[in-house]
Amino acid sequence: MWVELIQEVRVAQTGVQILFGFLLTVAFQPKYESLNDTNRTIYIVTVVLGAAATGALIGPVSLHRLVSGRRVKPQAVRWASRLTFVGLVLLLATMAAALLLILRVATHGGLVPWLVALVVAWYLLCWFVLPLWTRRRYTSR
Repeated sequence: MWVELIQEVRVAQTGVQILFGFLLTVAFQPKYESLNDTNRTIYIVTVVLGAAATGALIGPVSLHRLVSGRRVKPQAVRWASRLTFVGLVLLLATMAAALLLILRVATHGGLVPWLVALVVAWYLLCWFVLPLWTRRRYTSR
């Protein structure tokens, strides 16, 4: 199960690292100075969420490196799986917050919260609901 888990983490890591890198550059853009307090707060929360997601999704690699050869693979897989799940939840929150910020800056319409909610619902469906349904539906008892 370790190999499959690390492959999954690689996919998520790439996305979170690109998003986090992008977020780090925003504060150095000229438009940042014109953001109102609410948008700056959303930005700060988004960066912190991105940092936390990055840490959680890189955690399994560090875990593997530090416990490799110690005969604790089942425990390492469990902890790495938990870190990956937490990382995915934090990535979802990061993406939702980033989308909220971008749409608030790009438009001033009242549809922004609804659009973000729809995207979050889509992420929840794709990342959690469908996998959990599949697990329940097709796991033999």
